[in-house]
Amino acid sequence: MFDYGILLYPAANRVYADASPSLLRAELAVFGEAMSTTPSDLGERRIGGVGYVTFSTAERLSEQDVALLSNLSSCYALFELTGDLLRPVDIAGLDKFDTDLLTIQKYPGKTNELFTKLLLNVTLLSASDPLAFLERPVHVLDPLCGRGTTLNQAMIYGLDATGFELDGRDFEAYERFIKTWLRAKRIKHTAESGQLRRNKVKLGQRLEITFGLTKEQYKAGEARRIVYYNCDTVTAAELLKAGSVDVIVTDAPYGVQHGSHRPEDLSRSPRELLAEAVPAWVRTLRSGGALGISWNTHVAKREELAHLLTAAGLRIREGGPFGEFAHRVDQAIHRDLMVAVKP
Repeated sequence: MFDYGILLYPAANRVYADASPSLLRAELAVFGEAMSTTPSDLGERRIGGVGYVTFSTAERLSEQDVALLSNLSSCYALFELTGDLLRPVDIAGLDKFDTDLLTIQKYPGKTNELFTKLLLNVTLLSASDPLAFLERPVHVLDPLCGRGTTLNQAMIYGLDATGFELDGRDFEAYERFIKTWLRAKRIKHTAESGQLRRNKVKLGQRLEITFGLTKEQYKAGEARRIVYYNCDTVTAAELLKAGSVDVIVTDAPYGVQHGSHRPEDLSRSPRELLAEAVPAWVRTLRSGGALGISWNTHVAKREELAHLLTAAGLRIREGGPFGEFAHRVDQAIHRDLMVAVKP
């Protein structure tokens, strides 16, 4: 057997830092489904006074396994263990850009960027081709994207992403931020924005960012896209082609910080919003694609959300690590996630 230890990323949020070891163990178990050697004996251990998440494998990790594990949301460093001795394993994640793309923005109600990465990871790995995101620019949809944390994480991975958000203030804040960030980093890009119309009816605004991972790729026409629609999320099926999205990842309204993204009725229950919107989202999802959603269990029960997703034709991932992601955010929010796959 080969033993390994993961040094966790030092999360700034104390509550999330406390939950990180258990969340990482669950995330690692999902990663294990796509690895050539399955991790076993997942646990925690203190070495030299520092905590590690540990696991064992029947065979030494392959290059592809290491490349995959390099993207664990809270992985700061990976070591092979021999007793209390640590041998560093070189890790190199997918990251194409600096992580300040995720950390610079600060605002009330922002989803923790490490959790956003975790949710994106477990959703990508639940699709029918779990390693696709390592090899090509899959298309990520966040239909309740707020100020774009999911879009930015997809961008860091070098993926294409589309977001929907009804709140015009969030749209304007994201547009200002991403344009400033791209210019400051001297990343080759184009940014186009304007009114969004459908059948001569104004729906809102639209921002499209086309960018290159390198200057050479941009000049060669190998560009990635971020598209942000400032309009009602239920229009997703009208604005996106059916089956054009590989994964859907979103953080549902918590009913605490930002209502349910409906200015005309901020007290509206997230259950009602999801019941109306999920069928439209699912039509954009390709066969074999996955949907991952996090939500506040104080305002919606797991069984209720599962019923909504099942009624839309999705198959819920249940059991094992998928029942181990629940954690406390604050006194009013107890967060969980659910992943479902489109047959």
